[in-house]
Amino acid sequence: MRIVAGEFRSRKLNTLPGDNTRPTLDKVREAVFSSLGGYFHEGEMLDLFAGSGQMGLESLSRGGEYSVFVDNNRKAAKCIEENIHF
Repeated sequence: MRIVAGEFRSRKLNTLPGDNTRPTLDKVREAVFSSLGGYFHEGEMLDLFAGSGQMGLESLSRGGEYSVFVDNNRKAAKCIEENIHF
């Protein structure tokens, strides 16, 4: 997995092994952020069921002010922290 666009474009992200989390495809993320267009710049992101944090990190890469990551799996939370501090 990687960040699609923005300041951190092409940065690879760690994920949890197995089928416990399902990453959002690059095409889907691109479509979501393209549909938000100009409404997104300097916005805030709530990444529920964050898994690896890719949606929130993508928003930060594209100029978002901040992201809130929520996941009840401790391993996922550790993975998000690793991706943030990469």
